Amino acid sequence: MALSELYQSADWKAEKHAPVIEAPDSVKKGDFFNVNVSIGKAIAHPNKTEHHISWIEVFFHPDGEKFPYQIARAEFTAHGASPQGPDTSSVYTHHTATVSFKTEKAGTILASSYCNIHGLWQSDKKITVQ
Repeated sequence: MALSELYQSADWKAEKHAPVIEAPDSVKKGDFFNVNVSIGKAIAHPNKTEHHISWIEVFFHPDGEKFPYQIARAEFTAHGASPQGPDTSSVYTHHTATVSFKTEKAGTILASSYCNIHGLWQSDKKITVQ
């Protein structure tokens, strides 16, 4: 089985696991811009010891190039666990990441995430360059 067969995708408005990519549709050549990736924008995803998002990765695939570039990886490691047991801590990370990068070419932002119960998820957003 190929890893690509394990990735799931869906409309983030109807599925709480799909990464939501918020970025401009068009950017200025060579200027830094922000990309925010979150999980559960329309439908909240649980963030508990037993059910949580472990990480988000962001890639950029410039048009005409063979491979994407990894832009960032955010790991979320505090989900309420403590020595007293599950969901007994007051510390929780939130599954969102904001990164900034610049590009000379149009292309596609790719985001992937991992839910400890429901597996791998992906989404993408095309951007143009002026």
